Amino acid sequence: MMFVMTKRVGLVAVALTLGLAGCQSASLHAAEVRAGQDGDRLTVGKVQREIRVGMTSAEVVEVLGSPNMVTTDEKRRENWVYDKISTETVYSGSSGGVSALILGGGGMVGGVGGAGVSGSAGARSTSQRTLTVIIKFDERGLVRDFAYRSSSF
Repeated sequence: MMFVMTKRVGLVAVALTLGLAGCQSASLHAAEVRAGQDGDRLTVGKVQREIRVGMTSAEVVEVLGSPNMVTTDEKRRENWVYDKISTETVYSGSSGGVSALILGGGGMVGGVGGAGVSGSAGARSTSQRTLTVIIKFDERGLVRDFAYRSSSF
């Protein structure tokens, strides 16, 4: 009887460990995805740090990538517009409970040879950010001015 009890406790411990590992893997995966996105993200800080008057258009492309829109003014000077919108949805979910397979007890528990109690709950939050960057070039193709607008809601 002691062997059967030890076996049951061991199975419950394994089930709980695997359940917790699954939750941890999902949160680690989400963190890795966010970290990967941060490297390529266009931010106000990136514009403030890296864009300077006098830069060439090639240098701007190296820092910010290709613009969304290119226009010219009355003097045929180019204006580049970067318009970025990002939506971030965070979902936090939890499911708690115990699910154990009972072996060798001589009877069926829960109708399928196992017993289980479970429940779940979750919360979701969505936010959006916008960033518009306008870069104005002079007649020689060098940055003469730049501006940006940012919003978060």
